[in-house]
Amino acid sequence: MSKNRCPWCLGFEEYIRYHDEEWGVPVYEDRVHFEFLVLESAQAGLSWSTILKKREGYRKAFADFDYQKVAEFSDEHVDNLIKNPEIIRNSLKIKAAVNNAKRFMEVQDEHGSFSNYIWGFVDNQVIHNSWPSLAEVPATSKESDALAKDMKKRGFKFLGSTILYAHMQATGLINDHLVDCFRFEQLKKPGRK
Repeated sequence: MSKNRCPWCLGFEEYIRYHDEEWGVPVYEDRVHFEFLVLESAQAGLSWSTILKKREGYRKAFADFDYQKVAEFSDEHVDNLIKNPEIIRNSLKIKAAVNNAKRFMEVQDEHGSFSNYIWGFVDNQVIHNSWPSLAEVPATSKESDALAKDMKKRGFKFLGSTILYAHMQATGLINDHLVDCFRFEQLKKPGRK
């Protein structure tokens, strides 16, 4: 018997696996948060499936999402990334990722970790929504608005409320699996992944 899934993930195996194993699972590791910030800012104006297909290329190009290394990328390194066909070759997005790595570490210095910082915007509790259809899932929330405003003030780039709402969904701060998706109830149970 096939599992009922959120309809957005249907299409190719890697997308389904991402939905089933990663999307909506609470993340507390800073490196993973940084990975999703890079990927989601790269996704702006594109489909998430396009980014998933280039994820391995991003891992190689961005030092396995080691934000300390990315923060040190030289202008020459950035110029080489702009020519790299394994990633989205948008100079503004690539430069934003380097800038954001620096801002990311500033947040860590202030809050102990980026995870502590971002989870504070949801009072350290997963928000479990109960959407019956994709048409009802919003693109932003008051939490993503507040996060975007604060991150902009801190100098982050290419991370508006819509991108940060997607980040909150992906990293499990918000459970936006549809109510008839098999992952919705699984992620509501304490301690489940």
